[in-house]
Amino acid sequence: MLFITPLKNTLLGETFPQFSLIAGPCSIESYENFRQIAQEVKLRGATALRGGIFKMRTHAETFQGLGAEGIAIAKKVKEEVGLPFVSEITDPRQVDLLSEVVDVFQVGSRNMHNYELLKELGKTQKPILLKRGLAAYLDEFLAAAEYISNAGNPRVILCERGIRTFERSTRNTLDLSAVPYLQKRSGLPVIVDPSHGTGLRELVSPMCWAATAAGADGIMVEVHPKPAQALSDGPQALTFEDLQNMVPKLHRILHAIKNNLSTKETE
Repeated sequence: MLFITPLKNTLLGETFPQFSLIAGPCSIESYENFRQIAQEVKLRGATALRGGIFKMRTHAETFQGLGAEGIAIAKKVKEEVGLPFVSEITDPRQVDLLSEVVDVFQVGSRNMHNYELLKELGKTQKPILLKRGLAAYLDEFLAAAEYISNAGNPRVILCERGIRTFERSTRNTLDLSAVPYLQKRSGLPVIVDPSHGTGLRELVSPMCWAATAAGADGIMVEVHPKPAQALSDGPQALTFEDLQNMVPKLHRILHAIKNNLSTKETE
């Protein structure tokens, strides 16, 4: 199997193939729910499992994650499905706690400018998935990544997740021009999150395909068996059927641009 060298070095060696499909729920809600989702995304070719344990939410009364209970659930499900686990860290005090289960620390858009958190993560040797800020210039995004690398951790993955513009029809404006720009100027792997980039389920799959065609090193999507009942971000979560329908075209695009998601095509 072929690998892109920066991606191989930055992520988890041979755990991640040339193109990464990271999928899972916005938030871990229960053991049964998370296990069901994890099994489904693995079946559809996911190379890593995502799931929120600590959540930063706009409104204080909304679901903030399960915290310590979520860590226990993530540990158990991760062992059962055998996928690397990606989860958001919201506070420097969570580093040791989350290190028990997290393979890749995710820094959310609200924390892109939290330089103390970035410097603390720079002291770790785990990969850091850094999301672009809500209204950050690309060069500001790259400057934030330098806080991590300058503190001693070069294992940074950049994530375009949309920015806030005058447009209100979608949750954010997904900037796919960021993919080649960031790749050329940083040499780092760049993935795209169309779930947060659009906020609308019906737009997620088309933007996954578009991001792949633009040369992204991977995509990250939210998946839930019953999005209407999700405790967070239900409107942007793919159903199991949506994911099943999205992946075959993803493979065709990857083959067309001579990339690989896995050793054989997911049916």
